[in-house]
Parts: sequence; structure tokens; C-alpha cells
Amino acid sequence: MRSHFSEIISIVAISFLAFSNSPSSALADTQSISIDGSSTVFPITEAVAEEFRNQHGKIKVNIGVSGTGGGFKKFVVKEIDICNASRPIKASEVEAAQKNNITYTEIPVAYDGLTVVVNSKNTWATSLTVAELKKIWGADSKVKTWSDIREEWPNRPIKLYGPGTDSGTFDFFTETINGKSGVSRSDYVKSEDDNVLVTGVAGDLDSMGYFGFSYYNENAKKLKAVSIDNGKGAVAPSVESITNGTYSPLSRPIFIYVNHDAYKRQEVKTFLDFYLNEAGHLVPEVGYIALDKNKYKESLARLKAIK
Repeated sequence: MRSHFSEIISIVAISFLAFSNSPSSALADTQSISIDGSSTVFPITEAVAEEFRNQHGKIKVNIGVSGTGGGFKKFVVKEIDICNASRPIKASEVEAAQKNNITYTEIPVAYDGLTVVVNSKNTWATSLTVAELKKIWGADSKVKTWSDIREEWPNRPIKLYGPGTDSGTFDFFTETINGKSGVSRSDYVKSEDDNVLVTGVAGDLDSMGYFGFSYYNENAKKLKAVSIDNGKGAVAPSVESITNGTYSPLSRPIFIYVNHDAYKRQEVKTFLDFYLNEAGHLVPEVGYIALDKNKYKESLARLKAIK
């Protein structure tokens, strides 16, 4: 009888051990970090996550790309721990977070220069003024051909590519160029995935698009960046011009947002500590401009002050 009882105990112990080590166990769930949001910030967070996984293989870091707006929709209902964002959180998103008792910290992680690009074989559109950008992308735009922008340019149809309405890049561009966030012509090829936009412009001589500097920098051999004239002469996007502010008005900071309750979990804290300690050298590796190292230290101190 005793032998039979011991055998039952052994089976139960083995079953419990197997459950606790399975991917579906509660323990495994607590070792998973969920991130979503901006396609612009994605390369930075993914680069950090890749290095992190090499050192902390037991912690899963899952990163989605639904655009800044899409990420915030999940963030304010506690579906994700961290939101990648290429713009600051909107008042309506703040209100939704408050309604759901979500507190958070905004952390700048890099500088970006939103880049207007054309096909690599385009020989005419080397620069554009801010007024011309508004003429092209405004909600009431009548631009159908390149010659509608400048008479001396080819009288051929222009094909436009840009981010979708859930994108923080879309919000930033429309507010900066058109004067109000979300105000834009709608007859263009839209995607939340910047790689789709890169492919579109690279494959069409008469195309134009815009997205973050990193995606241009990574594909510079098959795209041309257009210099932007904000009244002081045309300036091309570069690490130097974005850093010193001369690439205006399309330079901007980009962010991650961290749910405070999520940060209290050890795996999230470990990941974010790693993120802010390593961002200084990983950010330039993926084509963005790193902040001053003290900025990362300040953000880390703010996180550690969370109670």
C-alpha cells in the first residue's frame, strides 16, 4: 500500500514539474514581455531585444508593428507592456489610460529625421520647399503630375507612398507640413510597414514617399533623399543635420512608453534597464541618432523611482 501511494506521489510531482516548465504555465507567462506600436521605433527596440535575448534567453520579448496609434490602442487597455511611439501620446489616449487606471512613463530613446524620398533614378527632384510639400500632401492637393509641382519637371503622373493613419509618422508629418495632425490627401499608397513603402518607391521611377531616416539610410542605394528647404536653404537629412537641428522642420524625438504596473515585474524591469544602458551604442547601429548618455541615465532614474 505504501509503495503504491509513493508511486502516485511521484507521478503527481513529475506532472507538476512538467506543467511548471511548459510554455503555457503561469511562470512562463510572467517571463514574457509584450511590445507593439511604431514601425519607426521598431528597429531600435528590436536591436535591443536581440542583444537582450542573447543574455536572457528565458525571457521572451514579443514585438509587434501596428503603428503608433495602433500600439497606443493596445497600451491604454493593458494589452501590452511597452508602446513604441514616433510621436507623444495624444490627449484622447491619455484620457483612455486614466479611465483604465494606467500610469506610465514616456522615455525618449533617439532622434529621427523624417525623410522624403524618391526613386534612385529620379534626376529632377533633388529638393523641395515646405510649401511645396504642403502643395503635394495637403487635403485639397491638386498635384497629379510632377510638373504640377514645378513647371520644368516632367509632365508625368506622380505616385505617392506614405504611412497609414495609425502611424505616428503620419501624425507628425501632417501636423508639421499641413498644419494639423491627420489632415492629408488620401489618394496615396498607405502602409504601416515602412518596408512596403521602401519597396514601392524603389520600384517606381515617378514615385515619392516619406518615412523615418533609418529606413532611408538602410536603403540608400535604391532611394534618393530629397533635401528640404525651410526658408534657409535646402538641407539633406543626415546624422549631423538631424543632431544639430538644421534639418528642419522634420527632425523629431522618438519614444517608448512604459506601463508602471508592467515595470514592477522583474523581467520588464530587467529589459528596460538593459534597454537604457545599451541604447547609446545600439541606436546608431540601426541608423538613428542617440541621445546624450545623461538622458538615458535620467530616464532610468525616473523608472527606478516608480513605487
